[in-house]
Amino acid sequence: MSDSRLCEAPYRQPAAFAPSGPMTVSLALRQPFHAQSLLAFLRQRVVAGLEACDANAYARTLRLPHGHGRIALTPRTDRVECELDLTDARDLSIAVEGSRHLFDLDADPGVIDEHLRSDPLLRPRVAKCPGIRVPGHIDGFEAAVRAIVGQQISVAGARTIVSGLVMEFGDRIDTGGALTHLFPTPDAMAAANPGSLPMPSARGRALVGLAAAVAEGSVVLDRSADRGDVRDALLALPGIGPWTAGYIALRALGDPDVFLATDLGVRKGLARLEHTSPEPGARTRPDAWRPWRSYSLMHVWTVASEEDAA
Repeated sequence: MSDSRLCEAPYRQPAAFAPSGPMTVSLALRQPFHAQSLLAFLRQRVVAGLEACDANAYARTLRLPHGHGRIALTPRTDRVECELDLTDARDLSIAVEGSRHLFDLDADPGVIDEHLRSDPLLRPRVAKCPGIRVPGHIDGFEAAVRAIVGQQISVAGARTIVSGLVMEFGDRIDTGGALTHLFPTPDAMAAANPGSLPMPSARGRALVGLAAAVAEGSVVLDRSADRGDVRDALLALPGIGPWTAGYIALRALGDPDVFLATDLGVRKGLARLEHTSPEPGARTRPDAWRPWRSYSLMHVWTVASEEDAA
């Protein structure tokens, strides 16, 4: 982990102490922290039964090594309040670590913003959204499924399909509220009939093929894996191209230097930025945004979302 990331020793629960039930922890962060754009991104992609999100907080179910649980993350001025309800408290450290990844709380926004604001095209966006974060993911397989489903369709269309997969293949749990399901396991999706899935047959085969690769361990989708090896393994699977592999690297692997140049939203956002830039002759220069292109990507996507909402 580079010096520009905030390192924290994971909390270790004594093995003999494993009560279940609700608890709250405060997650530290470096300021600034632009929670609004993070929550807006997640809110657009909410899967009913699995997640809930509004302008103030995000909640979801979790599949964990010793059981399952629910988290609710509420940004505050100097921290994120994390409410957890776990069936086994031995999963506390994993749930907290996943929550930090989800909200990208180990980022160093001072370093990132300083670099990106040096570019005339991004300077106004950094001023408007200081401390923008890259939404990570608690479940790398879930991020990969969302990436495959989202190939060449709208965010709303992908959300509807993923919701159907969760209802059909996910495990139902009782949380006493609107969060009713866990995301399907790789084994469950690997056993699905590709032709019965609500998507083009080639995409269905790609999804089932990915699930089988994850289930058997030939593809590892967590932050401990070598990103180059994961990309090569993904691209070797039928139906997975550079955009899908890049999106997975962005959200599942925590790669800070992903730029999805062929993405429709990116094209729209860049065109808008160039059209409205107060800097004469400002042009897109993704190579100049290295090694923080994932954060430039979030700025560009935010511009596209603002334009769609206008």
